[in-house]
Amino acid sequence: MCPSAQNESGLICILYRSTAFRAVISSYGEDIMNEDQVKGRIEEAKGEAKKIAGKAVGNKAMERKGKLQNAHGKAQAKLGDLRGDIKKPI
Repeated sequence: MCPSAQNESGLICILYRSTAFRAVISSYGEDIMNEDQVKGRIEEAKGEAKKIAGKAVGNKAMERKGKLQNAHGKAQAKLGDLRGDIKKPI
């Protein structure tokens, strides 16, 4: 849910609910995220914002680019997750 003071801006609400934001918050106090995890989750959030913006204005090309950017971000984040799992002691 968006903070009540920022409800006027849909983009802030999207980013507040985004995977990148949740990942940074959930990792607070745990292991620090590696570079691929951070970059991937940021790309996911940017792609989601672009997809929603494209849908809102009726721009199919922007919506497709957002979906592609979101998928690329997910893949990069998964790569970072895998690298993080490999580095953990057994």
